[in-house]
Amino acid sequence: MFHLVTGFLGLFVALHVWPLLPKGFAFKAFSFALIMLVSQHHLITKLTFGTMFAAEIPRSMMIVVNILFATLVFAAVLFLALEILRIVGFIVNQRWLPLPPVASWLVLSVALALGGTGVLSAIGQPDVRRVEIPIRGLSTSLDGYRVVQLTDLHLSRIFTASWSSEVVERTNALEADAIVITGDLIDGTIADRTKDVAPLGNLKASDGVFVISGNHEYYFGHDAWMNHYEGLGMTRLANSHVVLGSAEEGLVLAGIPDLSAAGFGHPGPDLATALEAAPEDLPVVLLNHQPKMAADYEEAGVALQLSGHTHGGMIKGFDWLISKFNGGYVSGLYSVGEMTLYVSNGTALWPGFAVRLGVPAEITVFTLRTP
Repeated sequence: MFHLVTGFLGLFVALHVWPLLPKGFAFKAFSFALIMLVSQHHLITKLTFGTMFAAEIPRSMMIVVNILFATLVFAAVLFLALEILRIVGFIVNQRWLPLPPVASWLVLSVALALGGTGVLSAIGQPDVRRVEIPIRGLSTSLDGYRVVQLTDLHLSRIFTASWSSEVVERTNALEADAIVITGDLIDGTIADRTKDVAPLGNLKASDGVFVISGNHEYYFGHDAWMNHYEGLGMTRLANSHVVLGSAEEGLVLAGIPDLSAAGFGHPGPDLATALEAAPEDLPVVLLNHQPKMAADYEEAGVALQLSGHTHGGMIKGFDWLISKFNGGYVSGLYSVGEMTLYVSNGTALWPGFAVRLGVPAEITVFTLRTP
């Protein structure tokens, strides 16, 4: 279905571009084919590399492909807006208004500007975002406890070792008590990504670095990757927990697998198992890649859930669409009953559509407070 949708977008744009091109069938046909190839680059990646989620091509080529595909998407949206205006004009005037070539060229120019700006914004270093969160039941001894969240790093041919090294350096400078990574660390196999992931082994926090799986771990060999993360010094939380601080005045940090786990033959999220033998009077902070089940975990007594997955909607104004697939949650703080949910914009995002406009990537620093 995904490839059909992108193919339709390509066809829609190509039909609008066709009249703008110089006379001569050969050039028009070449341009038409090029647009359709851009629309199907995910399918080409899948046929070439066995998955649409990791194109093992040079970084510069990845960036160009992302700019072209983003331009295609923006052009389709803008051409659709023009066609809606033409329909309105037909209803009002009872005749079809022509689409001036200058309008089509303007659409293509704006689409290219948005695509280029969006991709270049997406592939840079994330912002540091600071958030204070009151935690019910938090001991005064932990007031001011600092948790840094990384999520959706999507280490790949775009987000490489040099990028991850800088993220690690900036994260360590925040001097966290605990660092949590809430899934989707990679796009690619261990053989392809070992160098890009290696800098994560240098993450430092006084109480440790903790990791859970996202859906992308399951695309590239979940068990091998989770073992690899542990080899880098991370503590894996998979339907399990640790107590940070003392058993009397600490907090419970629990982690569950991604919702997609069962579809790959792995145990799915099970909060009851994750909290088995946990001190009942301590507040629970839950690491959960996808935010959509937040209401269920609030009912189970979780005080704070940290999630990612949505990339914050990527483009300002499109958050309404992304939220529909994620339980209504897309970016930032939410009150879910008595629980606080935080959905990160992501430290990076999927390199198959690496675009950000008005939704910056983030390294998130939480300062926990006693109410």
